[in-house]
Amino acid sequence: MARYTGPRTKIARKFGDPIYGADKYFEKKNYPPGFHGASKKRRKTSEYGLQLKEKQKAKYTYGVLEKQFANLFNKAQSSKGVTGEVLLQLLESRLDNMVYRLGIAPSRAAARQLVTHRHITVNNEVLSIPSALLKPGDVVGVREKSKSLEAISNSLESRKVNVAWLEWDSSLMAGKFVSVPQRDDIPENIKEQLIVELYSK
Repeated sequence: MARYTGPRTKIARKFGDPIYGADKYFEKKNYPPGFHGASKKRRKTSEYGLQLKEKQKAKYTYGVLEKQFANLFNKAQSSKGVTGEVLLQLLESRLDNMVYRLGIAPSRAAARQLVTHRHITVNNEVLSIPSALLKPGDVVGVREKSKSLEAISNSLESRKVNVAWLEWDSSLMAGKFVSVPQRDDIPENIKEQLIVELYSK
């Protein structure tokens, strides 16, 4: 299987950032993985190494495969605006990310599963493609038959994330994509300029 399904804390430690959300194990071991752990002397990372690491970090954060990521970068590059910022906006516009941001699922992986299992609607039509890019004005909701699912109700009960570009209607269990997020509104700790520099070589 192409998508990473291994230990998430290990990946978070690799990047030195809890990219999958709050993680008590990451807090305990906030240093790179490996036999020698924090005591190991590490060589200074090259410029290319830093750029590659940032791209990998973005890929793991959003759960995107290499080819998908390259396609999104090409789309961002051919669009108006700052390439790095547009890239993050495209990643945020994916259906699986939108389901996660709205609080319907506790993680992007869980959101992807809800989408592929046909529990999610876009503009009242079931859409089972996690990578589908949404546009402002689109409404993402829970399918009528799926509103009683325990996994969804539990996630919504503990819903904490509120982002400026989305509106949530708890009575309808649906949210509206109000506007494309600005860079300052995207909470992910990603240095997108390094990714642009990597692909520009």
